[in-house]
Amino acid sequence: MTTITSHDNAQLKEIRKLTQRRSQRERAGRFVAEGEDLLAAADAAGWEPVQRFCAAGSGLAGTEVEPKLLSQASGIASGTRAVAIYAERFTDTPLGPVCVYLHGVADPGNVGTILRGASAFGAGSVALGPQTADPYSPKAVRASMGAVFEVPLARVADGELDRLPGTTVALVADRGVPLAEVEIAGPVTLLVGSERDGLPAEVVSGAGTVARIPIANHSLNAAMAATVALYELSRMAR
Repeated sequence: MTTITSHDNAQLKEIRKLTQRRSQRERAGRFVAEGEDLLAAADAAGWEPVQRFCAAGSGLAGTEVEPKLLSQASGIASGTRAVAIYAERFTDTPLGPVCVYLHGVADPGNVGTILRGASAFGAGSVALGPQTADPYSPKAVRASMGAVFEVPLARVADGELDRLPGTTVALVADRGVPLAEVEIAGPVTLLVGSERDGLPAEVVSGAGTVARIPIANHSLNAAMAATVALYELSRMAR
């Protein structure tokens, strides 16, 4: 098998573009996952890579690449031995019985962590609203710890909250009833906003219920709030 040894190789250029530019990922409908654990998670979830690469001499499956060049192409740049390109997946309809809707969650690390929490507590989907970070960016994919391959993703435009399943519960830091006291029968969608500004007023006013997580300080970050809320919903369901 021929080993890639040139920095100018077209396949390495594609990896670099996909890791560096959201616009490139959106145009191509592809993204990159880096590291053996993430690729193993993709395999376990039944995702077939468009193409898989490995460091020459590693003994791993894929097109062999000179190790230094693979690290340079990778967003990790720390000696990763395995990289793969996958086709992005979005479901047309947000799924219940529990959905998490993100509005303005701009940090990709938070988006990836929320995906991880959604997987841990059995959410049916994560719906991506306006100004939300790309769940297929390298930082989000890494933060998800493989959950990006397990949790269905949907895109929801401004003004489309009626597409969300079940009762909508807006998480707001300083108002609403304690989440544990919300009475929920059937599907539910948690609405989570940005850390700085929270949910827009029109989203909160359109929610079926406004709830808060009682805490001792002034706020939780978006990923922590979503994860705590998902745990609470799973506890209530039990």
